[in-house]
Amino acid sequence: MDEKQHSAHTHAHGGCIFCTVIGPQVEAMLDHVWPEGTREHFRNARVEVLKGMRSMLDARIEHLSKQDAKGHKVTVE
Repeated sequence: MDEKQHSAHTHAHGGCIFCTVIGPQVEAMLDHVWPEGTREHFRNARVEVLKGMRSMLDARIEHLSKQDAKGHKVTVE
């Protein structure tokens, strides 16, 4: 996907907040300005944000799944 297609795809489908806010032109410029270590930190940060979202969704799914259980336990002696 070239830069123009990436830009259109990001704006049409949301994309990550970093790509949407900064935009591909500025991101391309910063790729030349920022050292590789800095770029790697920001890539890792985007991954961590997505992992956090996944964790929240997993917790919510688990919570909703527990609510669907019908009945209750009765101790029989």
